[in-house]
Amino acid sequence: MTASTTINKGDSPNGDSSASSVLHQKVLGSRRFSNYWWASIVTLGASGFLLAGISSYLKVNLLIVTDPTQLIFVPQGLVMGLYGTAGLLLASYLWLAILWDLGGGYNDFNRETGNIKIFRWGFPGKNRKIEIGSRIQDIQSVRIDIKEGLNPRRALYLRVKGRRDIPLTRVGQPLSLAELETQGAQLARFLGVPLEGL
Repeated sequence: MTASTTINKGDSPNGDSSASSVLHQKVLGSRRFSNYWWASIVTLGASGFLLAGISSYLKVNLLIVTDPTQLIFVPQGLVMGLYGTAGLLLASYLWLAILWDLGGGYNDFNRETGNIKIFRWGFPGKNRKIEIGSRIQDIQSVRIDIKEGLNPRRALYLRVKGRRDIPLTRVGQPLSLAELETQGAQLARFLGVPLEGL
């Protein structure tokens, strides 16, 4: 769910988190190592395919590792150029998702003001900033959703009166069960609500 969790200790003499007033959780979005890795690999591969297609058309070697001038432009060079173009479009999407940090943001729970704020970055446009606010007294529970199998899902949700459940965890890589349970228990204890789904 989070890259880091910060608890403002407030005036608690023993540093107990139950006496703190603010819980701030950063949520990791698209700026993960795996996204950088795949964007780089797709960019390199697609560039190679596109340069091979252009080389076969121009009969000039544009690649260092091989000589694609021996390829016949129709159909091999043309198909390689199309693969390269499609790959560069995919790579552009991946790099833009990283640049925009899609899904990144924070969860902010403030007992002093009695408010919560869930913030996420979205696609550019009208809904670039996704902000959900509510009052702490409207929170009914913290729910843990666990689905094992081929495509496991492990997520924390905030159950709020009069609303759908609000997801708190990042999308993609599921959290470990221990980490999910710890974060859910910490949040439920901080908000003073029950923890459901265990």
